[in-house]
Amino acid sequence: MSEIASKAQLRLSFLRWAIVTVPAILFLGFLFGQMANSGYDNGWFLALKRPDIMPPGWVFGVVWSTLYVLMGLSVAMILYARGAQGRGFALFLFGLQLVFNLAWSPLFFALHHVSMALVLIFVILALTIWTTFAFARIRKAAAWLLVPYMVWLSFAAILNYKIDQLNPDAETLVSGAARTQIQL
Repeated sequence: MSEIASKAQLRLSFLRWAIVTVPAILFLGFLFGQMANSGYDNGWFLALKRPDIMPPGWVFGVVWSTLYVLMGLSVAMILYARGAQGRGFALFLFGLQLVFNLAWSPLFFALHHVSMALVLIFVILALTIWTTFAFARIRKAAAWLLVPYMVWLSFAAILNYKIDQLNPDAETLVSGAARTQIQL
């Protein structure tokens, strides 16, 4: 018996990672989105002029949930590849792009920094491309799981750009609830 672990044991190891990474990334995405009041329930966002290519609100929940699952599976494959050359750096890149990903919703929806959010999307996209190449050296399947994420980031960048163009005063636009003035 020259094997260190059976194929079944190896699959179980990957599943253990996936059971942690998928829910963790889903939870973080949901948490940061909720904390930033992201989406069509946000009064400030509703007051913005939105491009014609803007999908309905439910699409964002479905897409981001799917992308976070794919990202969780992708990083689980890399975590599972113990001893792989470049694994630590690949995980660092993944973590960095995830931190920036999670920062986008508060920057856009809570702080109303549309232009800065656009720059951030380009940073996230660049880091994700770099992460994808780093993952491909370790597990090609892990890299392929990030491709839909890169496509969506590209579309999100277009949406962010169009919103920025249609709303040059977005940073100063105040939602109805925030316009309340208290007089003494």
